[in-house]
Order: sequence, then C-alpha cells, then structure tokens
Amino acid sequence: MKGPGIFFAQFMGDEPPFNQFDSLCQWASELDYVGVQIPSWDGRCFDLAKAAESQAYCDEFKGTAANHGLEVSELATHLQGQLVAVHPAYAEMFKAFAPDGVTTPAQMQEWGTEQVKLCLKASKNLGLNAMPTFSGALMWHTVYPWPQRPAGLVEEGFQELARRWRPILDYADEQGVDCAFEIHPGEDLHDGASYEQFLEAVDGHARACLLYDPSHFVLQCLDYLDFIELYHDRIKCFHVKDAEFRPNGRTGVYGGYQGWQDRAGRFRSTGDGDVDFTAIFTAFTKYGYEGWATIEWECCFKDSQQGAEEGAPFIMAHMITPPEKAFDDFAGGEIDQTAVRRTLGLE
Repeated sequence: MKGPGIFFAQFMGDEPPFNQFDSLCQWASELDYVGVQIPSWDGRCFDLAKAAESQAYCDEFKGTAANHGLEVSELATHLQGQLVAVHPAYAEMFKAFAPDGVTTPAQMQEWGTEQVKLCLKASKNLGLNAMPTFSGALMWHTVYPWPQRPAGLVEEGFQELARRWRPILDYADEQGVDCAFEIHPGEDLHDGASYEQFLEAVDGHARACLLYDPSHFVLQCLDYLDFIELYHDRIKCFHVKDAEFRPNGRTGVYGGYQGWQDRAGRFRSTGDGDVDFTAIFTAFTKYGYEGWATIEWECCFKDSQQGAEEGAPFIMAHMITPPEKAFDDFAGGEIDQTAVRRTLGLE
C-alpha cells in the first residue's frame, strides 16, 4: 500500500496556497503527505485538455509534484462521470458541474463522456493506472419507490447505463487505466448489489473497478469489511474517510433533509467517526492491496486545516508492513515425513 495521500478537491480555493498546484504541493508536503489525488475538473489545479494532448505538460506537472517530494496518485473525474448519466429531474442541479451552454441531460452526457475519456488519456500520459469516478444515475429517484417501480425498469436502467459506459470502459482498456467507481448514495452504483448488476450488464468488463470509501457504507449500515472480502480484486483506489451513524427518534438513514450536523449519518474528520480503520488496513494487507491510501476530508464539525494536519499521521499509524516470515516459524522445523505420520498416529 502507498501513502499517505490527500485528495485536493475539498481544499481548492481562490486564496493561496489553495489556488494553484505548486503551492498546494508545498502545503501537502509540509503536512507529510507523499501522494496527491487531483480533481481533474478544477482548472486552478490542472489543465485536463492539455494533459490529454501534451506529454510535455504531464512531465512538467509530475515534476512540480516531485519537487515537493510528492507523487501524483490519480486523476479523479467524479463530476464528469456523474454527467454521463443524468436523469432530467436532476439536470437543473447538475448544471453546476458543466460549462456554460451544457444544460440538457443529452448535452451533459456528451460532455461528460468526452471529459472522462480525456482524463483516461491524461492518466496514461502521467503513468497512472486508475481513475476514480462516479457512475451517474438514471434510477436513483426510484431507489425507495412509491408507487412501485414498473416491471423491467431496473433491468433497462442498468442496460442503458452499460450502453453509456461500455465505450468508455473499452477506451480505458486501450489506455491501460481502470475506471474506479466510487460506490456512493445518489449514484446508480451505490452498494455491492448494484455494482454487481452493472458489472453483469458490461459483461464483467476488466476495467469496471472500484474506489473503496467506508464512510458511505457506514451511512447505509452496510458491512464495509465484508465488502473488501467480496470485491477486493476490483478495488483499485481507497479514500480514507470517516463517518458516524447516530439514529434517534427523529431521524435515521433517510434524514438527508436535515443540515449535516443534525443528521443521523454524518461524515467526520478521519479518526473521529465509527470506521474501524485498523480492520480495514488489515483486510487490505491480507489481500495485497497495492494502491494508494488517500485522505478525503469532509467533516461538519472540524476545520479542514486541522483535518489535513491529522490525516497523514493517521494513515501512517495504520499502514502495515507485511511480514517476511510467519510469527511462529521458530516453532517449526524440517519436514520429516516419518515424524508427520507418527504425529498422525499412522506409524
């Protein structure tokens, strides 16, 4: 496992050091991070179109990070991936993710698809092998339906999602980069079951992989450790993000109309929530996860600077060096087949 890394998305701003890549790298380096995940949609940090066409730009970009002792870990396309599949009911809200003039779901799909492909090419140019993203959603408004969903809606929904993503996944394969879907409420890929339905619709495509973020599983009351057991071979990225779930007589899983501080499910700064990161890092070590451990900071109580300062040492404290030999090797010895049979009572 590599790390600690930090996702710049929640830290970008118009004031130094958060308004340009070089000063952001200096800030992250001073906090002891060694990897940076880039929000590919933010021009203050990264020129996606130039990165897709210019190897020189990508080399310079990597060089800027290296000057501060950092690696670029991944380029993320959460906002663009979201636009690959937009239900008309959400088009007004998602206009903020698109440039001026891109206002309809069809226009959003076209622009989002182009952007994701640009990011896959840019990832290749940067020597990266995974791209965090969102799937978008055509069915989310029916996730807890009344009246009941029409027969065939779910099947057709995943087929349509597959029709939109299959060309992107094929292009990802050409670039040698995995699409790491973040499993997230609001997306059609929001739990293990929905991911499996999508995977079946794209014929088990090798590039349809996962970003693991346990905070979203806490808020769904989903077993985030068993998720690793089930899907470890598909997990290519890891957001070290915390959450807590405190249901009461007023609010529970569906308490999202409340402000963040009043919800039963709340994102917390890393180490302040319910997530058992010791168990998570142990599971990843068990299965030989070789990707990055990256802080994604979101908290409704703690300041972002404090969260960033605490993040790198938190990850380092949980990193596990796999053993070179078993702890009980000292009690063993040379194999003696005769002794083995005697021990079994066969001699």
